[in-house]
Amino acid sequence: MSSRSTSPSTVPRVTAREVAEAAGVSISAVSRTFTEGASVSARTRDRVLLAANALGYRPNQLARSLMTGRTQLVGLVSNHFANPAFMEVFDLFTRELQARGLRPLLANLGEDENGSAALDMLRQYNVDAVLIATSAPPAGFGASCRAAGLPAMHVFGRAGRASPLPVATVDNVAAGQRVAEAMRRRGLRRLAFLGGSAHDAATIDRGRGFAETAGRLLRETLHAGNYTHEHGRLAMHTLLDRDDTIDGVFCGDDVLALGAMDACRERDVAVPGAVSIVGFDDMPLASWSSYSLTTMRQPIRDMVLYAIERIVVWMNDPAAIPRSRLFPCELVVRDSLR
Repeated sequence: MSSRSTSPSTVPRVTAREVAEAAGVSISAVSRTFTEGASVSARTRDRVLLAANALGYRPNQLARSLMTGRTQLVGLVSNHFANPAFMEVFDLFTRELQARGLRPLLANLGEDENGSAALDMLRQYNVDAVLIATSAPPAGFGASCRAAGLPAMHVFGRAGRASPLPVATVDNVAAGQRVAEAMRRRGLRRLAFLGGSAHDAATIDRGRGFAETAGRLLRETLHAGNYTHEHGRLAMHTLLDRDDTIDGVFCGDDVLALGAMDACRERDVAVPGAVSIVGFDDMPLASWSSYSLTTMRQPIRDMVLYAIERIVVWMNDPAAIPRSRLFPCELVVRDSLR
C-alpha cells in the first residue's frame, strides 16, 4: 500500500527521480525534457511527459534556474502601489507576464530615495529583466539598471535623448494641449492646472502642454504633492479659496480629479455648471455615474503589451534593444466638462 496520502493538502511533491523511475529513463533525461533547447530524443521526451502527466509532476523552476542561469523572473518596479489608477496596470503586467511563463517580482520603491534597495533585491533574486511602471522613478534608477546589465524598460516615463532606458509612454505635452483646446472651444476662460508632485515628469509635461495652449487663460497652477484623492480634494479647496471664478480645471490624473470633484460637492460648486474638471488616465471609477469624469485616456493595455513583448525579445537577444514608442491619448468626454 502506498504511503502517499490522497488529501490535497498533504500530497508530497513528485520528484524528478519518481518520474524517471516511472518512465524508465535517467534523472538527467527528465531534466533535459523540461529544459528548453536541451538535447533529448522524441521517444524519451514522450515517455517522460506521459509519466510526468500521470504523476502530476511539475518541474522545480528554482532548480532549473541554477542549470540554465535564467530565473524567468521579471522585476516590476513602481512607487504607485497605493494609487487605484495603477491597479489595472499591475493586473495587466502580472497576467501577461505569467501567460508567457514569466514570473513578476514586485519591488516597491516607496521611500527608497535612489532605488538602491529595490535594485539590490532584484539583483539578489537574479531577475532576467526589469519593467519600471512609474512616471517618477528615483533619479538615476534607470541608469543603474543599465549599469547592472539588466534589460529594462520604462513605462510612463519621459521619452527623449536624456532617457537612459527605452520608454513606452504617451505624449503628455500634446495631451495637455488637447485638454486646454477642448476647454477653450467650450468657452471656458479662467483655467487652472492641478498636478501631483512638482518633480513628476508626467505632471510637468501635462502642465506645460496645458499652459502653452491656455496662454493668458491660465490663472493658477497648483501642485497637490501626491496623486491621492485627499491631496486632490484639499488642493481644490485651496484653488477655489484663491480664486472662486476658476471655470476649468485640468488635473494631473483621475484620482486628483475625483478628489477635486468631491471638494466642489462640499462647497456646493456645480460641476460642470460652475467649474469643469478634466482628469487623466480613464481609470474605471472615472466612468461611474456619480463622477462621470471627462478624462484623457491612456492606452494602458497597448503600452503594457509593447513593453512586455519588447523586453522578452531583449532577454533572448542582448543586441535587440527596443526603441522608445509614443502612444496616442484619447479625450473621453463625459459630464464633468461643460
